[in-house]
Amino acid sequence: MRFISPKIDYVFKKVFGSKESKDILISFLNAIIYDGEKIIASLTIINPYNPGQVLTLKYTYLDVKAVLVDG
Repeated sequence: MRFISPKIDYVFKKVFGSKESKDILISFLNAIIYDGEKIIASLTIINPYNPGQVLTLKYTYLDVKAVLVDG
């Protein structure tokens, strides 16, 4: 059986980008950013496309908003 690599952006978003996979995403982010410490308490998956407030500025991309254990 062949598997699709989670290194591909589309696959990563399909695996980690759903409400059902929040716990897995929190665990993954804590592992790679905070060396496994449970720093991220919760997160919200949001629409990643945020237009700039000035028409000449580029778009910004933000996929998640995280709340840390210290608020």
